[in-house]
Amino acid sequence: MSLDELSQHTPLMRQYLAAKAAHPDVLLFFRMGDFYELFYDDARKAARLLNITLTQRGQSAGQPIPMAGVPYHAVENYLAKLVRLGESVAICEQIGDPSGKGPMERKVVRVVTPGTITDEALLEERRDNLLLAIAAGPRGDYGLAWVDLAGGRFLLSEAANAEALAAELARLQPAETLVDESVAWPKLVAALPGLRRRPPWHFDGDAARRELNRFFGTRGLDGFGVDGLPLAIGAAGCLLGYVEETQKSALPHLSGMAVEAASETIALDAATRRNLELDTHPSGRTEHTLLGVLDETVTPMGARLLRRWLNRPLRSREVLRARHQAIGTLIDNRRYEPLREQLRGIGDLERILARVALRSARPRDLSTLRDGLLAAPELRSRIAELDSPLLHALVGRIGDHAGSAALLARAIVPQPPVLQRDGGVIADGYDAELDELRRLSTHADQYLVELEEREKAASGIPTLKVGYNRVHGYYIEIGKAQSDKAPTHYTRRQTTKNAERYITEELKQFEDKVLSAKERSLMRERALYEALLDTLTATLEPLKRAAAAIAELDVLATLAERAETLDWSAPELVDEPGIAIERGRHPVVEKVRDEPFEPNDLKLDDARRMLVITGPNMGGKSTYMRQNALIVLLAHVGSYVPATRAVVGPVDRIFTRIGAGDDLSRGQSTFMVEMSETANILHNATEHSLVLMDEVGRGTSTYDGLALARAAAVHLATASRAFTLFATHYFELTELAGTYPAIANVHLDAVELHDQVRGDQLVFMHAVKDGPANRSFGLQVAALAGLPKAVIADARRTLAELERGMHQHAPTARPQADASPQLGLFAPQEPSAAERALADIDPDALAPREALEALYRLKALL
Repeated sequence: MSLDELSQHTPLMRQYLAAKAAHPDVLLFFRMGDFYELFYDDARKAARLLNITLTQRGQSAGQPIPMAGVPYHAVENYLAKLVRLGESVAICEQIGDPSGKGPMERKVVRVVTPGTITDEALLEERRDNLLLAIAAGPRGDYGLAWVDLAGGRFLLSEAANAEALAAELARLQPAETLVDESVAWPKLVAALPGLRRRPPWHFDGDAARRELNRFFGTRGLDGFGVDGLPLAIGAAGCLLGYVEETQKSALPHLSGMAVEAASETIALDAATRRNLELDTHPSGRTEHTLLGVLDETVTPMGARLLRRWLNRPLRSREVLRARHQAIGTLIDNRRYEPLREQLRGIGDLERILARVALRSARPRDLSTLRDGLLAAPELRSRIAELDSPLLHALVGRIGDHAGSAALLARAIVPQPPVLQRDGGVIADGYDAELDELRRLSTHADQYLVELEEREKAASGIPTLKVGYNRVHGYYIEIGKAQSDKAPTHYTRRQTTKNAERYITEELKQFEDKVLSAKERSLMRERALYEALLDTLTATLEPLKRAAAAIAELDVLATLAERAETLDWSAPELVDEPGIAIERGRHPVVEKVRDEPFEPNDLKLDDARRMLVITGPNMGGKSTYMRQNALIVLLAHVGSYVPATRAVVGPVDRIFTRIGAGDDLSRGQSTFMVEMSETANILHNATEHSLVLMDEVGRGTSTYDGLALARAAAVHLATASRAFTLFATHYFELTELAGTYPAIANVHLDAVELHDQVRGDQLVFMHAVKDGPANRSFGLQVAALAGLPKAVIADARRTLAELERGMHQHAPTARPQADASPQLGLFAPQEPSAAERALADIDPDALAPREALEALYRLKALL
């Protein structure tokens, strides 16, 4: 907008337009008295998103001004809705003197974005809220940096390719993502919620190093272990600039960076996370996920840490064994119970400390912090008694914060108000000056009573009253009928319909003293509150360590409670390759179903690398595979596992290819998705990987699908040598066990019961047994699904014809008797009668007539 155009607007609107020009891409909440107002396009958009009234009021530059507003006291509710919709909001506050001339000065004090929110009302308390930046490399690699501003964590990693990037995005689930606007990003990035495109120079590596060193006060980044991650450093520089730009304040709780290296964890790609349903379920019901079974944490910060543990299983045997041992110690004599009870009284210290650092902590944040720090000594003494190195380390990390606890106990009233602006937060006795100012205010009522009695006696007017209002201050009121008796030293202050109001010199002096005392007490209290935040910020690092240790203690106590309640056992982590599970169970299925769960065993070792799993649909093949993957994952989280015994060797990755659907966003059919996931597994699985393959090849023709399934199975068993559970309905694959020693057959069985009253019934046994299945029970399962009886009968006739045709033309050698044989592809066929007759003929020994007769016989056989 040109200067001439700007000059046509009112002074207030010029002020608004200047603020809007500095923040063109976000909604601007412009403070006007008791409301935040939005104008022009912002007003139209906010009215639609928030379902508030769009109106027009006044004119500027000769045009009506579209506007919409929200009350300041309810702004958090509106901000929460906008943030959930992926919108960002600039908060423009009144900072000038309201008694001055012209429009009051206003300034944007912060920008609220989905990834940088820290207010309690805007956050989901049991889930991290992450801001992510991604830098693209020249070789198809990526650098990532993310910050949990509400928790004070700043982390970096790098992804070698698009598949690794997809896995990280599935793990982190960022609320907001910053990317280079000059890069053509894959669809998985372009479709992220809260995507912000930034200029390419924001990701410059050299500039990022300078800015990071400035921010952390260092000369180099060696101490953070990030020197070998140039792309991640570029992403971190962009991230830091964005956070400083939006928060417009110091960030002392971001005191360092850490690297999350892929080599430290068991890799889980996006499909595996989805298929194992770790913390999300297609139905949206958390109770149907592994997290839903495990999350009995009693603090919000413990809940968030548990979710991080589940999504990042570790490979460090030392760390995992320490966790297992700590859980065992807590289970002994149910020692976790008093700990959990005490933890219930500790609030979300992690996020409170972030708000302290950002100067946005409210009075009740400080009272919650006070109560948590006061509970810490007893918590430390309880866990110090336990025989566990990890628990003893947590005692040290919790530390002694008696000074901070005592300070908060002296400074903050037991039940402070929600907001600090109206006072009443600082306790009596904390500050002598504040106490004196409060006494002046609180004793005013008694003084006015005494003054009224004195003036009644001196004037002889029994109806005289002393009062106060916010407009005219203190006054002496005399009814109109007796106003002529007013003493001469009374000065008229206001005339009302029925009375005259006066002021005296004594009352005027008292008024100045009292009113200034109220204002000064509020100012003094604000200063004391800010000083309190300064003192807490100076001890922020040890307080953050204490909060993190308490969160970890909450998770360990929860895992102990779950192990005891659900009858789980400690896994054994060994160095020899293999996985041996006795009476394993699926933790989620066992919890949600009413019937008892049928446990099953698993045995994989260096000589037995693959199990080909056959059996009917609904027989439990997928459940069996997933439960073993979840047991392995839980062991590497540090949890006990749902099994009588579990011995787990080294594992580097878990892959799953279970089910598939069309990916319309990328133009991929179900079969294409299936093959893409299979290709990823075949390229990346190693001899230390656990692979789950379910019904590979079913999305194409029988011959194509069977050929692909066989080739994939052989590759996994011989080239990758991964520990593989391979579920299939291709019975031909059971023959691989006879050719490849590393492959074995197991099956889940079902029994068909014949009842004259209720008809035929199919009973699933859910028990895993050695050897291949002998039937698929496809028609029986279809009948259970409710297909019309006529369709089932027609299918039975068709099946019988197909079986007769196969027996006549292509008999197949099968490992067991099969009531419903399938067309063989790889088994050798027996010679036909014509071939046997031809083999018996010696052409050199036949006379012409005999040769002609033999030809007719062969023709007849064909």
